[in-house]
Amino acid sequence: MASRSNPAVSVAKVCKYFGDFPALHGLEFDVAAGSCLALLGRNGAGKTTLLRILAGLSEPTEGKVTLLGFGARDHEARKRTGLIGHGIAIYDELSAAENLRLFARIYGVESAEKSVQEWLERTWLHRVQNSPVREFSRGMRQRLAVARAFLHRPELLLLDEPFTSLDDKAIALLQSLLRDALARGTTVVMSTHQLREAMELATHVALLHRGKLAHSGERPPEMLTDPGFLYRTYGEA
Repeated sequence: MASRSNPAVSVAKVCKYFGDFPALHGLEFDVAAGSCLALLGRNGAGKTTLLRILAGLSEPTEGKVTLLGFGARDHEARKRTGLIGHGIAIYDELSAAENLRLFARIYGVESAEKSVQEWLERTWLHRVQNSPVREFSRGMRQRLAVARAFLHRPELLLLDEPFTSLDDKAIALLQSLLRDALARGTTVVMSTHQLREAMELATHVALLHRGKLAHSGERPPEMLTDPGFLYRTYGEA
């Protein structure tokens, strides 16, 4: 696991172009091991683009990203990282249990079947574990994505709008799981529009505006009671 003296995530002068359009421009920041970074910004600010680069699903046009001391596409980084995105790595033709068994094998999870059953129960999918995912609601699919991301006890969690499609009970469950992970020293990078839920967990924030880093640092205490504080302070409101 990354030591607390070394960053778990390092983003160095990262740019991403789609044709001539600069989706990300010169991003540079670190995420300390064991912290929770809330990645904020309006739609189109570049949050998902950045998270896809961190997850190794896309490459930067310029710059460099390291996760836990490895390149984002290095096998060791992927093995130690959990990802929740929009339908990423959820296979519709497999059942919920089959999806988790597949990833348990990929990650080399010990006592795989025990872990699969534990996470099916923790995400309330055990009664439908043998049903194909194509029959699931959006909320059920998101809970399966949560189970998949936590299955191998990753050192780093990358979350893109993780609270989307979850009801209040499921949001409370995910917040509890994230608190437990942070207490174990897991590092969390989370993109979200649901600021109240995120601010209960975040230790640090980074605000993107049109692909540039408008602000990064410790979470302002004002954001616990006034989630829009950072947007207004940096002209995002």
